[in-house]
Order: sequence, then structure tokens, then C-alpha cells
Amino acid sequence: MSVPRGVIWDLGNVLIDWQPHAAVAAGLGEEEATRFMDAEDFDFLAFNHVLDGGVTWEENVAELRRTHPHWVEHATAYRANFPASLVGEIPGTVGVVRELHDAGVPMFGLTNWPDEFWPHAPRRFAFLELLDDIVVSGTEGFAKPDPAIFEIAVARAGIPASDLVFVDDKQDNVVAAIEFGLDGILFTGADELRHQLRDRGLPV
Repeated sequence: MSVPRGVIWDLGNVLIDWQPHAAVAAGLGEEEATRFMDAEDFDFLAFNHVLDGGVTWEENVAELRRTHPHWVEHATAYRANFPASLVGEIPGTVGVVRELHDAGVPMFGLTNWPDEFWPHAPRRFAFLELLDDIVVSGTEGFAKPDPAIFEIAVARAGIPASDLVFVDDKQDNVVAAIEFGLDGILFTGADELRHQLRDRGLPV
């Protein structure tokens, strides 16, 4: 097997510790944040995935107001305090990024992230400058695991899919990436990731 020519990174909970509970708690307190995130009648991650796919906040919250008006305040607290959800970088994997960058390995980002929330990330995390390009789902209008977003990322990387490793913490996204032709790694921790990249011949 040939050595990969580049790496595509998911960001949330691979390189950036994203905790939406913290944002809601910053606005409404821990108890209300937990009630919102654990609600049986509302799926926050599904709500957020709609934003990831390019639907605007106004459109999505209008639908929430129609279907679950009692959760609008909580969703609004998430938006208002979004920076609090970006708890910090994940040191182990960001360390791998720095090593690969120093070795001259091309790297790219492919993140499910709402377009209007994206500017917080590059302002907060300087290591993102080490990536040659970042594809943001909310900007493109397609979110993982849609194959269209992998097509965009590979085209912008300028490297064949078969020569790229894709790292993500969600099994569905990794499966979709492999089906598209990428070499997919399910992220479970920095140490295991380092072993998997090393086994592929990458300098980490």
C-alpha cells in the first residue's frame, strides 16, 4: 500500500473539543442545559445537522418555534453563547497535525459546521492555519455523510481520493468516506490515531 499523500481532518471532537451543553449552560444554567440536551421530544444534534447542511438559523428556528416552541429559548441560548461550546483544542490530535505539517504533509479540513457560526473557529484556533484548505458544510450546502461534500473536499484538495486519509469521530461519516474512495479512520483517541497513521507510513 502506498503512503497517503494527504490527510483530511474532521474538526469537532477530533481537533476541537465541541460541547454544546456548555453554550446553553452559559445562558440558562446547567440544569436547563441538561434538560434541553436530554429532551425526549427534541433532538438537538438533528436540529444542528440541519444548520450544518446550509439552512439558516432564522429558517431553522422558525420551524422550531412551530414544532417545539418551549425549546426556542434554549436554542437561542446556544446560538448566543456559541463560543462557550468551543472548549479548546484536543492536544493529542493537534500535536499530530503539527508534526505532519512540519513534515510537509498536505492537510485539509472537512467539517459539519453552520456557516454563520464558522468565523468563531479561525479566530479562536490558530492551528487551523496549518491546514491548506477547510471545507465548511454550512457554506457549501451539503453535510457529511452526503457524498457531495466529499466530492467538494477532494476536488479542492487536488489529490485523488485514493491518496487521502480521512479522520472523523462518526462511523457514518467514515463509512461514507470509504464508499467515496477515501481511506477512512474512525477517531477514538489520539494515541490510536497516531498508530494508524504510522502504519500507513505517515511521519508521526
